[in-house]
Amino acid sequence: MTSTVPAPVTRTAEGSALQAVLLDMDGTLVDTEGFWWDVEVEIFAGLGHALDDSWRHVVVGGPMSRSAGFLIEATGADIALADLTVLLNEGFEDRITRALPLMPGAARLLAELAEQEVPTALVSASHRRIIDRVLTSLGAENFRLSVAGDEVARTKPYPDPYLFAAARLGVDPARCAVIEDTATGVASAEAAGCHVVAVPSVAPIAPSPRRTVVPSLEQIDLTFLRGLMPLR
Repeated sequence: MTSTVPAPVTRTAEGSALQAVLLDMDGTLVDTEGFWWDVEVEIFAGLGHALDDSWRHVVVGGPMSRSAGFLIEATGADIALADLTVLLNEGFEDRITRALPLMPGAARLLAELAEQEVPTALVSASHRRIIDRVLTSLGAENFRLSVAGDEVARTKPYPDPYLFAAARLGVDPARCAVIEDTATGVASAEAAGCHVVAVPSVAPIAPSPRRTVVPSLEQIDLTFLRGLMPLR
């Protein structure tokens, strides 16, 4: 089940409409997008198929059902989607057990948000079993709420995960800052009406009126996030 401690709407700094910060996990806070691709390459090699590196941009950031389904169709591999999902989760868990590098600036940003009591949620397309493993390294205490891809009816790129997180935190999605690394995640957050900060991991992401693009989490702090939505 989703782990959460609902709390009153955040203490909002004077001059800013920011109520909460919602963060993606893979490729945003932890440097694991490459892990997923390595696992996919390894599993399909065992099935007798080589993955085209150009497919990496297709599968990054999406729900496992979409990514795995695409790879089965693209390769013609003789494996059921449910069986492939199990293998992918097991392979990924094995890798994060051995090493789980945080993205530069992640620990500092999470510590600042926690210190300033800003409601913060982890919103991922990964399954709950994966999120709970990663939270041992990220620090579950840094998040009021975590939302997994297998806990919502529709995961990214649909808006459901971010709408669910905002509702559980008791905040307005339009007053949430979302930090994402993929076009799929950005689409989900924008469809929910959130302000987005994109930190591209695998594929480039263009800026837009409600989207700011930065090269690293090291460029993001609470002052930066509050400045995304000043009070008019």
